[in-house]
Amino acid sequence: MVILSEDIRNTLQKELAELPGKVKLVVFTQEFECAHCRENTSLAQEVAALSDKLDIEVYNFTLDKEVVERYGVDKIPAIVVEGKNDYGVRFYGVPAGYEFTTLIEAIKAVSAGESGLAPKTKETLAGLKDPLHLQVFVTPT
Repeated sequence: MVILSEDIRNTLQKELAELPGKVKLVVFTQEFECAHCRENTSLAQEVAALSDKLDIEVYNFTLDKEVVERYGVDKIPAIVVEGKNDYGVRFYGVPAGYEFTTLIEAIKAVSAGESGLAPKTKETLAGLKDPLHLQVFVTPT
C-alpha cells in the first residue's frame, strides 16, 4: 500500500537529506484489533525509505512486551521518534493530514538533538522539581 505521492516523496527526500543525525522510527503495531496499524506502519516505512539517516524498527504490541515497556507505549498504532536519546516523542494514531507535517518536524528536531525552545523556556523548564507528563492531543478537523 503506497500512501505518499511521488511529489511528496520527492519533496521529503530533499528535506530529509539535510538531517544532521540519525533517527530511528520505532513502530508498534499488531495484525488484529487495530483499525489503522497497517496504514501507520506503511507510512513509517515510506518515510524511513527516503533517507539513509532514518532507520525503522517494527514491533508487535502484544508479543514484544519488553520493548513496549522500555518505550512506555500504552496504545497502538504508535511511532516513537528516537535520536541519540529518547526524548519522549510519541505519535499515537496515524500521523496523517496536519499531523504528518508535525511528524516530519519532530524527525528534524530529534535528528538535530535540539528542541528549538527559547533559552528562557529552557531555563523555566530546568527549574521544575517534579517530573512532568505532557501530552498534546490533536484532532483532524
